[in-house]
Amino acid sequence: MKDLLDVHTHTLASVHAYSTLREMITAAKEKGLSLVGISDHASAMPGAFHEFYFCNFKVIRRDAYGIDLLMGVELNILDFSGSTDLRQEYLDRMDYAIASLHNPCIKPGTRAENTAALIGAMQKPKVKIIGHPDNPDYPVDFDALAQAAKEYHVLLECNNSSYTPGGSRQGSRELAGQLLSACQRHNTMVIMGSDAHIDLDVGNHSYAQELISKYAFPEELVINSSPEKFKEWVQG
Repeated sequence: MKDLLDVHTHTLASVHAYSTLREMITAAKEKGLSLVGISDHASAMPGAFHEFYFCNFKVIRRDAYGIDLLMGVELNILDFSGSTDLRQEYLDRMDYAIASLHNPCIKPGTRAENTAALIGAMQKPKVKIIGHPDNPDYPVDFDALAQAAKEYHVLLECNNSSYTPGGSRQGSRELAGQLLSACQRHNTMVIMGSDAHIDLDVGNHSYAQELISKYAFPEELVINSSPEKFKEWVQG
């Protein structure tokens, strides 16, 4: 499978990440990616920058690094209706948004509540990806999620960091098969994301690729092979 893009990456602006914008972009180029997206955490994440960080992306020259560059945000879902933590005036300036459930920002609910939170977030116009939906801390109805993602034109993420041995979302590997099976049943697109918090991990989708292969998930439902398709997707 061609793997040409990574749009779930974090810089120093996420505070618990350790590389600069230039370092992340340079690493993506050196690893042969055609497109990289920067998606730092919005402000509800402890230690994250003020929302003003997201107001001035116009100064970042997208053509200056020899690789396609998109600027996004990883939104924190705050309640079971899918509310998130960046005002619309800032969200409108993003190329795309990832929406995710994070323990510091929302306590896990029931299966129905967690599912409703993710589906609610999908309905925000800039949300194009649901981050790490197979986090075992937040059980969800994968069929309902896959159906809604297809309806609202949202990608469900296979998060490489979640599948890494010793990572912070242990148990995700065991749920990945359920996620992929539901996506295959409903013909729902997925995206592999590194969730890199340091330049060394940009473009690293090795564990996600392993699981996609293990479960014989159709390559045509994985968007990473086509930067052009992803750019069209986020504009749709």
